[in-house]
Amino acid sequence: MSPQEPDYVRVNRDHWTKANADYTDGRAEHAWNEPEISWGVWDTPERELQILPDVRGKDVIELGCGTAYVASWLKRRGARRVVGVDITPAQLATARRMNERTALGIELIEANAEAVPLPGGSFDLAISEYGASIWCDPYKWIPEAARLLRAGGELVFLRNSTLSMLCMPDEGKVTTSLQRPQRGMNRLEWPGEPEIEFHVGHGELIQILRDSGFEVLRLVELFAREGSTDHSYYGYVTADWAKRWPSEEMWRARKRA
Repeated sequence: MSPQEPDYVRVNRDHWTKANADYTDGRAEHAWNEPEISWGVWDTPERELQILPDVRGKDVIELGCGTAYVASWLKRRGARRVVGVDITPAQLATARRMNERTALGIELIEANAEAVPLPGGSFDLAISEYGASIWCDPYKWIPEAARLLRAGGELVFLRNSTLSMLCMPDEGKVTTSLQRPQRGMNRLEWPGEPEIEFHVGHGELIQILRDSGFEVLRLVELFAREGSTDHSYYGYVTADWAKRWPSEEMWRARKRA
């Protein structure tokens, strides 16, 4: 870890190196070749949500791209330039292998999404699906996303719902009762398998977005669909719970001129 690198970067890099070996590398080919875009644990179809802007001819950056399957979806949708940024070499190695196999021409950069080594005003869309949106400090990565975007550019991100985090114990699955206070919630350290996430409530997140120059366009809460069953890998929340309460949420915001 360099002197300038936050401690959580090292912790989360180690976590995702292991996760890549256990799960994400083996799933990459399937994810890259999905016939349609779907979001989150319950594979909610984009055709139902319609949360993405039109990316045809646009420049896109994925912040915390992992194996870059979201980047591949957007490139196939007609984006002109797509850049994926991630801190984990193992994840990027998987992304590079798939990029070579598909010849999509995605650019991949090893960097912290809180400080991307690219010029400001370079992109029309910044996106994060469980990348920077939960693994980076929102007081750092959201202003950085704003810096990277052109005026009128948009930010779309997916994260765990505030309610699910309030009902999440330090170990085990999401419960039906509050497990932690919302006041002061941001950095969460999970004791089982070391990882550090960041979650703030809706009011605080809206304020961060506004202070960073964004206007909020949409907030969509995601529930498990009828027929959904518990996820084989991401088992922190049951399908039964998520059919009654939102386990995830997607945000869309636009950078003010």
